[in-house]
Amino acid sequence: MGDKSDRASGAMKEATGKATGNEGLAEKGRREQIKGNVKKSGKKLKDAGKKM
Repeated sequence: MGDKSDRASGAMKEATGKATGNEGLAEKGRREQIKGNVKKSGKKLKDAGKKM
């Protein structure tokens, strides 16, 4: 998945986990959001390298 879809699905899982009291699902959602953020950062570094 792309960075945006990882962050969006992670946010949904986290919210669902918190609403249902399922800490495992909430934690999985937080991890997916972090994964999306790392992908986004990697893309930014790649683009910055191209500009040099």
